[in-house]
Amino acid sequence: MGKWVNTAGKWHADPADKGIQTSEDARFYGLSAKLDKPFNSSSGKDIVIQYSVKHEQDIDCGGAYIKLLPGGDDFDAKKFGGDSPYGIMFGPDICGATKRTHVILHSETKNDNLLINKDVPCEKDKFSHLYTLVVRPDNTFEVFVDNKSVRNGKLEDEFNFLEEKEIKDPAESKPADWVDAKMIPDPTDIKPEGYDDIPEEIADPEASKPDDWDDEDDGEWEPPMIDNPDFKGDWAPKMIDNPDYKGPWVHPMIPNPDYVYDEKMHSVCEAGCSHVGFELWQVKSGTIFDDIIVTDSLEEAQKFAEDTFFKKKDGEKAMYEEQNKQPDPEDDEDADLIDDDDEDFDMDGFEDEF
Repeated sequence: MGKWVNTAGKWHADPADKGIQTSEDARFYGLSAKLDKPFNSSSGKDIVIQYSVKHEQDIDCGGAYIKLLPGGDDFDAKKFGGDSPYGIMFGPDICGATKRTHVILHSETKNDNLLINKDVPCEKDKFSHLYTLVVRPDNTFEVFVDNKSVRNGKLEDEFNFLEEKEIKDPAESKPADWVDAKMIPDPTDIKPEGYDDIPEEIADPEASKPDDWDDEDDGEWEPPMIDNPDFKGDWAPKMIDNPDYKGPWVHPMIPNPDYVYDEKMHSVCEAGCSHVGFELWQVKSGTIFDDIIVTDSLEEAQKFAEDTFFKKKDGEKAMYEEQNKQPDPEDDEDADLIDDDDEDFDMDGFEDEF
């Protein structure tokens, strides 16, 4: 397991504004904390999960998503891993050409984790970005990046919570005499006599035996072969419109008897979510997580972002630009990835500090 450190990073607005950072390459990372009180998604309130991510390492392959977790008093932080159940998995995941913001919601009805059907983009630079997910009791959702809405819609439209409303009628099938070939060979088009006798290659008529060619020493001279301009390949009759063509056959649809609207699609933690955590793999470490809030009020989350995330944006960019007037410290093999005032992160104390 990779070691976490408590740091403001190499560029920041305030050295005292520290987050948690992955510090060792090619490692799994796991860290969790108990919420102040369990969150029951059947309460009729919004679920809002928000946090900031900064990829100082110019990330090439690694996760940076957060999970909302059930378990209550039975939750075992030491066993928290990739197989642990979760209600929400949300946040950026980058590996090669794949760069997306995961939005995965647990379906209590299907007892399955459902990935959003169309990828949500994510930020890829070296600065802090704020990721916010809202799941509403009216079965809608919204994703914000840096407090700007980048995706919203109905859960039923964006996730496979429900069965299809209509299915192909099992009692119907394409008639045996249905003609769906739009073109057919012209029955009046006949292959010309001698067509198959035309060779693919012929001797080059412009070639001549070299003056220094000796039949006794070099053998009988043969002209080189070239493509035959009269050769047209395998013969096939020309195609014409099929007079019997009926168009593509369309399977009749009927209402799906298994379709039932699920009023509880939004209820990703029906028994209550009690913890939040990171469970990640990173090839190149250096991601900093901060400004984490789980609440039932988007307004509260946005106010929290104003007091935390938005205070650091301009300052860290200014420090980065000042640093990069000098040679990039990443080019120095002896450069310290962690500032002198960075601290090893005490996982045992995280639950109380969160």
